[in-house]
Amino acid sequence: MSLPALVEPAAELTVDEVRRYSRHLIIPDVGMTGQKRLKNARVLVIGAGGLGSPALLYLAAAGVGTLGVVDFDEVDESNLQRQIIHGQGDIGKSKAESARESVAEVNPHVEVIVHKERLDNGNVMEIFADYDLIVDGTDNFATRYMVNDAAVLLGKPYVWGSIFRFDGQASVFWAEHGPCYRCLYPEPPPPGMVPSCAEGGVLGVLCASIGSVQVTEAIKLITGIGEPLLGRLQVYDALEMGWRQLSVRKDPNCAICGENPTVTELIDYEEFCGAISDEAAEAVVDSTISVTQLSDWLKQREQGERDFVLVDVREPNEREINLIPESVLIPKDEFLTGEALGRLPQDMPAVFYCKVGGRSAEVLAVAKGAGFSDAVHVAGGVSAWVNQVDPSQPAY
Repeated sequence: MSLPALVEPAAELTVDEVRRYSRHLIIPDVGMTGQKRLKNARVLVIGAGGLGSPALLYLAAAGVGTLGVVDFDEVDESNLQRQIIHGQGDIGKSKAESARESVAEVNPHVEVIVHKERLDNGNVMEIFADYDLIVDGTDNFATRYMVNDAAVLLGKPYVWGSIFRFDGQASVFWAEHGPCYRCLYPEPPPPGMVPSCAEGGVLGVLCASIGSVQVTEAIKLITGIGEPLLGRLQVYDALEMGWRQLSVRKDPNCAICGENPTVTELIDYEEFCGAISDEAAEAVVDSTISVTQLSDWLKQREQGERDFVLVDVREPNEREINLIPESVLIPKDEFLTGEALGRLPQDMPAVFYCKVGGRSAEVLAVAKGAGFSDAVHVAGGVSAWVNQVDPSQPAY
């Protein structure tokens, strides 16, 4: 459906701005009025990462007058494969500050407001209140639900995107005119079921594909041109180079934007989404060891003082990057199907590890449920091992 322009036009464009945006001004649908609306717009981008990078750069290039960027993280070398707003010289720098510097190079007419803080229940409403539109580049379910709920409660539209490996999705959510994120996903997936990009990876250029869709939708909302992706989910498969759309209807039973909402204020989103399942949380109690403990155990095993099997539950391609020595690979999915349980020795404890500890906790719950009561898992996984025990290995 077509919607009225979200933003009133600014009073004027300077001569420099007319020159800069001339290719917009000669498009009849945009023209001088549309460009003035962009100049007057205030857009908040959540995250200066994979999706936030192209979004910030293209919003700045388009002439959005005020850009807010929320990111508490620092630039890491592993970010540079896809987070194109940062460069080699930005490693270790605040992502939000790095993004501000890059935006200034793209368009000095844009004001950038930096929010170097973690978005949470305590600040999200205050931060959102100052912006016309939210562009969501988050990568975890707890934050997505919080962003959705805050946007609904404040009556703000937001443009959502999601990426994983070779697949991407994008849509526009605005409860006053159509569905919200909860209408599409009423409940989060079970903890551990959907790996993050840090666990499963993402094709770097996919960020540009989905990020550019998000910016296109933001421009359409601001200027009131075209038909935004409200009530439609755009799905992209990079391997097949295929785009398709699915209809998303407003759910009358939606917990926050339905006819009888049960969510009328922000909730505990970590609890709602669950970092790990209840079974895993119960399993790790008194069954977790640190990487330094594991290092001692490995030395004791080498001297014949201790016996255990060390199991890497990641995927084979992850193991090619780094590993904890003297371990065997049995991917998590083989435990979830029960296939791997018969491969665990009955006469010695099992020690499970993954990248950071989430998957190994889920495997630990399965193993304990099958009777392996002396099994444990490694807190922090191989990432902690590399950081604390063997920094000669690469991190990812």
